[in-house]
Amino acid sequence: MIELKTPAEIERMHVTGRFVAEVLTEVGKLADVGVNLLDLEHHVRGMIKRRGAESCYWDYAPSFGKGPFRNVICLSVNDAVLHGLPHDYTLRDGDVLTADLAVTIDGWAADSARTVIVGTPAEEDLRLVRATEEALEAGIEAARPGNRIGDISAAIWTVAHDYGYPVNTEFGGHGIGRTMHEDLHVSNKGQPGRGMKLRPGLTLALEPWFARTTDRIVYDPDGWTIRSADGSRTAHSEHTVAVTEDGPLVLTRRSTEDS
Repeated sequence: MIELKTPAEIERMHVTGRFVAEVLTEVGKLADVGVNLLDLEHHVRGMIKRRGAESCYWDYAPSFGKGPFRNVICLSVNDAVLHGLPHDYTLRDGDVLTADLAVTIDGWAADSARTVIVGTPAEEDLRLVRATEEALEAGIEAARPGNRIGDISAAIWTVAHDYGYPVNTEFGGHGIGRTMHEDLHVSNKGQPGRGMKLRPGLTLALEPWFARTTDRIVYDPDGWTIRSADGSRTAHSEHTVAVTEDGPLVLTRRSTEDS
């Protein structure tokens, strides 16, 4: 069932979204050569506890996972792109790190992800990250009343195609609101004019993610971490977005993105 949110409910999600943005900004600042992923995990745990928020990931047990997820943030490095379990790994110069966070505050969820490069960036990695960011903005721009879900998917895919990156369709965006995952799957590849018509009050997590040279994925033995099948590097950008009468409203926008 798809639940359209009132303006007041969207503002409550915006409160959560601002906190998610704050945490991801902090993680981006802390991610440096010599930092352990477990240190980032515990830092985020502290921020969530102090804010009185609740992690959407802790005890999360979907059909594709292996047992309940027992971390509060996904941290995926290099060829890992989704659902990365924080573990005893020390970041190295040039690593590509994706941080993905979803929490609820007072019963309303927000979900966002960003990819940063640790230390000295390689140009091909910067290009990959930039592609996901541009695809996300294109998807957001298409999230307007009267458009359809396929318009969002097509906008994301067009950017990937222009950059020359293949697109996986197994994992993509989704509805969000009272829980992290609500009805509506938003593929990162699609046809314009297809799918459900967008209406004010619809809230979506849009999340283009690309691997440099493949659209196939493999799972780590941990049952969660998803990697590119050929070991090529990956990037992932995500925002929670509300469709409003005035157009798309990004609920998880980081202040650094406004500059």
